[in-house]
Amino acid sequence: MKAAETALVLIGYQNDYFAEDGILREFVEGHARDTTLQNTIKLLDAVKELPELLVIATPIQFTSDYSEITEPVGILKAIIDVGAFRRGQKGTETIPVITDLGDRVVNVPGRRGLNAFSNTDLEDVLRGHNIRNVVIAGAVTSLCIDSTARSAFDRDFQVYILSDCTAGRTDTEQQFYANEVFPMYSQVIGFEEFLQDIN
Repeated sequence: MKAAETALVLIGYQNDYFAEDGILREFVEGHARDTTLQNTIKLLDAVKELPELLVIATPIQFTSDYSEITEPVGILKAIIDVGAFRRGQKGTETIPVITDLGDRVVNVPGRRGLNAFSNTDLEDVLRGHNIRNVVIAGAVTSLCIDSTARSAFDRDFQVYILSDCTAGRTDTEQQFYANEVFPMYSQVIGFEEFLQDIN
């Protein structure tokens, strides 16, 4: 896999999920959340040595009154109920391990739903950098990871999902998606295998 043709897309690495006081911290099982974060830190540390690899953050962000969500159900209703991911709030901010990388990370704002391609310039950014391979890490496996990965596949990108840098609501959910769902449209690999394969 050529680094110059590859983008690492980071999804959901925001305080509301990963900070100690995150509103939705308990939405993701503790072990899965903490392991995902530890592995992602190792991944990002190694990525510093791959300047040709495009690294993209796609934070989700809503207006203060959630007016863009017209018929909230499921996770979107839960987000409204607890007041998560509201623009200008600490919980919406990207976690420091990513912001500390500064200009190394391209921030693609505008996401207001599960799919990182929806309401954003993500596809334009990828096409503008001649990206062929989309590598996905983040949370939550059954929602934003699955939606974004399928959308990338539909747009004819080669999709890779990092099984040990994605977090499900439970370990059971994570294993089911990694073993049964993701292989239907992507390659499921660990972050160390990804780092070995990229050049």
